[in-house]
Parts: sequence; C-alpha cells; structure tokens
Amino acid sequence: MPADKQSNAHRIFGRAVRELRARRSLTQERLGFVSGLHRNYIGAIERGEINPTFRIMLKLARGLDVPLAEMIQLYEDRAEEEASQR
Repeated sequence: MPADKQSNAHRIFGRAVRELRARRSLTQERLGFVSGLHRNYIGAIERGEINPTFRIMLKLARGLDVPLAEMIQLYEDRAEEEASQR
C-alpha cells in the first residue's frame, strides 16, 4: 500500500477507535487500563500515528467490549464515507 494510503488508513482506523470509545463514554486513560495499553498509545492510535498490530486491535476490541468485526466494519464504513466525499 502506498505511504499516503497507509497513513490515511491509520487515521481512519484511529477515528473508528475514537468513535467507539466516545460511544461508551470512556476516557483514553480508562480504555488504556481495561485494554492493557498506555493512554498515550491509545491517543497515538486515535491520531493515526501508529499502525496497530492484530494483537493490539484485539486488546482494543476487548477494552471497548465490541467484537473485532464491529471495529473493522466501522473502519470500512468510515473509509467508504471518505472515499465518497472525494
């Protein structure tokens, strides 16, 4: 994947994580605690600065109490929305 598309994917995934976290009224600190990740790491994911591994995505899904498939579907939905706005 080209670098610009990859960074766009990171940003969209982060947006999906932020949206799921907000729906559950969780702070980054609380999500970090329940998922076993540092709050700074959560923030970096939400800003699209980090490419989370599958293991990290599983931890996030568990911390957000959602199936990983739901998190991925939200990512896909947001990516489609962005693509249609271009």
